[in-house]
Amino acid sequence: MAVEIKMPALSPTMETGTLATWNVAVGDEVRSGDVIAEIETDKATMEVEAVEEGVIASILIAAGSENVAVGTVIARLAEDGEDVASVAAAPQQPAPTTNQPDAALHSASEQAPASTPETAPETAPVSAPVSAPETPAPAATASSVQPAASSSVGSSGGAGRIFASPLARRIAADHNLDLAALSGSGPHGRILRADVEAAVIASATAPDIAPGVTSGGMGVPAAIGVPLATPGASELIPNSQMRKIIAERLQQSKQIAPHFYLTVDCEIDQLLQSRKQLNALAEDGVKISVNDLVIRAAAQALIKVPEANASWEGDHTRLFTHADISMAVAIDGGLITPVIWAAEKKGLAELSQISRDLAARARSGSLAPEEYTGGSFTISNLGMFGVREFAAVINPPQGAILAVGAGEQRPIVRDGALAVATVMTVTLSCDHRAVDGAVGARWLQSFKSYIENPVTMLL
Repeated sequence: MAVEIKMPALSPTMETGTLATWNVAVGDEVRSGDVIAEIETDKATMEVEAVEEGVIASILIAAGSENVAVGTVIARLAEDGEDVASVAAAPQQPAPTTNQPDAALHSASEQAPASTPETAPETAPVSAPVSAPETPAPAATASSVQPAASSSVGSSGGAGRIFASPLARRIAADHNLDLAALSGSGPHGRILRADVEAAVIASATAPDIAPGVTSGGMGVPAAIGVPLATPGASELIPNSQMRKIIAERLQQSKQIAPHFYLTVDCEIDQLLQSRKQLNALAEDGVKISVNDLVIRAAAQALIKVPEANASWEGDHTRLFTHADISMAVAIDGGLITPVIWAAEKKGLAELSQISRDLAARARSGSLAPEEYTGGSFTISNLGMFGVREFAAVINPPQGAILAVGAGEQRPIVRDGALAVATVMTVTLSCDHRAVDGAVGARWLQSFKSYIENPVTMLL
């Protein structure tokens, strides 16, 4: 019996997604575990594996199709002994999609993939992304596919296929670059956006003006190897599904949630000294960061001031039992917030290991949906980029987000005398519907106390 491959639900909030790339074509044999497609959701791009063996009889949704509803049949698989032509000729139901390319379906090498995030960029946005309310994940509707555990794919594979991210393919196609001539810097040699952009820059700066050719102005020869500037030159890059959802939810957050902001300066010399001592005594492989100490202090403060650990839900306000800390991690094309569940119950060494693991897997695209959905409070830290102070947009439906700046030496007045201290500025953004000003102030007071007296975090 033919197997219908359906659009799976890859996150609890996913209703539609973009079918970014097909890695197989009609007539290809697939085995269980083979990566057959890449699907772009509101959170990330995930690979889809076949769980049945057979031959791809028909591809019903073209690569690049947006807003494909969960449960839509996207392909049919002929099992062992079945006639592929009969399976392909079976009646097809119209797919509930929009913005779909031409109906003619091609092999994966002929399709124009949609844009998608790849790996972490060098910079991070100043506000946290958005996660959906903590709700049970719906069962996947695809009987023959499942999300792959990791998106790390090599740049070349069987049958001479070139492995590259969809965005890298799109940019290469726009600039007529041959992907086969590029080497990838991604996991296992996968070609990423940065690799293609570097090739574009290299080709743009190559000499393209013959000696003796003039620029047309007073007969002055044009500079050899210097491309002529085009006034107003620009490039249109399609917004990924993740980028669209982030924009929609952050705009909604600013429009609906009445933000107010509270800022304090924390002296962190004692915290830095304590961190140095802890790392000197820690086991091999454990390295506690300032961010780990910030997470620990925030979690302890949320337990001490539980009214700040809240979410507005219309007729009710939800008070969370545990400090489920979402930490903002920048990835290419957006931001994702993996969650450290019940952070108040974890020691610094455990927090360090969990945060590093979550950040690494967020950048490689291998987080499971339950690892980045939910949370009660978000921390966005831009201190590593030298940002002194900023205010973040609340990550709905949470009630607050903490923006952490860089620690830097500043002049202070201590006991009436001028002194120098390492100071870190933090700003708490609160949803006034759930968190009042006095509550936010008490939470910041508690957080500051833990940061400036780090030994109290161990009590």
